[in-house]
Amino acid sequence: MSESPIDRLTLEFLDWVARRPRTYADAMEAWRTTCPRLTVWEDALASNLIRVERDETSRDPIVTLTPRGRAAWRAQQAAPGT
Repeated sequence: MSESPIDRLTLEFLDWVARRPRTYADAMEAWRTTCPRLTVWEDALASNLIRVERDETSRDPIVTLTPRGRAAWRAQQAAPGT
């Protein structure tokens, strides 16, 4: 069984997360939507591309890429024309 490709907007989200530490509040402000057609946050969580972790140095949980998310992000960075 092959995995479905990751859409362009989700790859942009992964890039956004990978560029610098992001809090859960940052992610919700920038990426949460009530539009049922734009489910970037929910899709990334359901596809195990991101995770939300508690960090003892921050009051707000941190959003990070999972190993699968990091692999998808690196593949996108290495792809021609990106």
